[in-house]
Amino acid sequence: MDWIDYRQLPLTAGGFSELFFDYVNDFKEVRQFYRHNFRDIGSFDSVMKSIDATAIDRQTLVLALDDQNRNFGSSPKTFENISLLGERSTYAVVTGQQVGLLGGPLYTLLKTITTIKLAEQLRARFPRHRFVPVFWIEGEDHDFAEMNNTSFLDTDNKPVKIEYLPGGEMPERNLGPIGELTFDAALAQTYIQMESVLQTTEFTDSLLRKLQACYAQGKTFNRAFVAWMNILFEDDGLVFISSNDPRLKRLLSPLFTREVSEYPKISQMVITQSAELEKNYHAQVKAKSINLFLFHKGGRYLIEPREHDFSLKGTRHFLQKDELLKIAQETPELLSTNVILRPVAQDTLLPTVAYVGGPSEIAYHAQLGPIYDYTGVVQPVIYPRASCTLIEERLRKTMEKYSLELMMFFGDINKLTSHVLEQIADVRLDAIFTNTGKHVNEALNELKFGLKEIDPTLLGALDGVASKIDSHLTNLKEKSVVAQKRKNEIAVRQLEKSARSVLPNGNLQEREVNVVHYMNRHGFDIVKWMASQIDINGFKHQLLPLR
Repeated sequence: MDWIDYRQLPLTAGGFSELFFDYVNDFKEVRQFYRHNFRDIGSFDSVMKSIDATAIDRQTLVLALDDQNRNFGSSPKTFENISLLGERSTYAVVTGQQVGLLGGPLYTLLKTITTIKLAEQLRARFPRHRFVPVFWIEGEDHDFAEMNNTSFLDTDNKPVKIEYLPGGEMPERNLGPIGELTFDAALAQTYIQMESVLQTTEFTDSLLRKLQACYAQGKTFNRAFVAWMNILFEDDGLVFISSNDPRLKRLLSPLFTREVSEYPKISQMVITQSAELEKNYHAQVKAKSINLFLFHKGGRYLIEPREHDFSLKGTRHFLQKDELLKIAQETPELLSTNVILRPVAQDTLLPTVAYVGGPSEIAYHAQLGPIYDYTGVVQPVIYPRASCTLIEERLRKTMEKYSLELMMFFGDINKLTSHVLEQIADVRLDAIFTNTGKHVNEALNELKFGLKEIDPTLLGALDGVASKIDSHLTNLKEKSVVAQKRKNEIAVRQLEKSARSVLPNGNLQEREVNVVHYMNRHGFDIVKWMASQIDINGFKHQLLPLR
């Protein structure tokens, strides 16, 4: 089996929803919430024509991208792509992610691979146009706890969190945009954690050297993240963009000004759209009265309207409306968008023909159509990222040994172990207890017939006895299963370990495990191998056997 339909996977394992299922499988059901059908090549053509009719300041964009990527140490092909973005016939295929430690979970790579391959496909379909893969660095986010850690699997395939703690402890204050946070000497402790979890292989030393060149004391989260991504995708010309740039924020000043002067108009649009959406689905995100943050004294704080002024959430700082409007117009670099306005800001700056997103992003884009219409920004095609599970040799051997189907590892581990134990055990508990229960029921039914003739009032007592017998048998079976597992402990451990490799912490690998774990076991080229194997047009969960 090479593919698994998303509906066959545990709902909670991949952040899936009914809205996402219909989006990828039955678009007509969700058409009213999305502008473009990602399966229709005409959708891309339509978006390109709309972009051509709008004003995008490509000159300022190219200058900012050139400076940013020079600071990031990007490759010559990246700068070729940046130059192309200055031309009206060039469009961006965009994805984005927070600057998680060591790149974050596998889905960061899957989004990037999908973006690069979609750009290649569009070049082939529209040879008179150019398509450039762009990665939006979500470095303005201030949620440190979401970006300071990542996970590897230990020798039992149990996820182990690796984290970076500045000064050796979790900060209590708002640190502002994490992308600008500089790694201090405590990073050494992060590497000690890593080395204690990683099994020593022929690849470990060189892998650690590459990581230490990217994630080093004195580097910011943004620079370290991009340096690592540039190693993983060195030949693909990936363009990185950080919106935390005064030149780009000036281009966003009209959007910020509109949000402040007309609030809560945009939020009301989202609320109205969400109410319509919730008749059949769910609303992924909630709009705020004002969908902006303000950088203040090193932190990033949500702006909250009060009766006569505004406050910064969690502070005693207050602003009048005219002060906030002045910031939006004169120092817009102090403002930062939330999840509602970020996509609109992105597509204000970039000629975005397509955005590559995961299940949650696809879900919240269903709420944003009215904002795009209202602001006059072109909403791109929302393209589902690839999704996959890496199947290692150890798992395949376990499957062969016990004649198991892979789908069984995506289900209840207790059912899986019971299934295998029934095969290998000398005593088949299911059969024994099923037969015993059958015989007991037959005997009780016979007794019931006799008691009914003697004294029908005794039937109530008989029902009580039957219930107690059933309860005792159930309890005995549970104890017997535990004892049988203990007797076959090696087999059970092997199964549980294999199951954890497929669903670590009950999540898909792509949401839980860092690629470094697999690079350490299978070599540095595993990312290129994944890119060569992944089919971005399947729109199902792909299985990739590692050899």
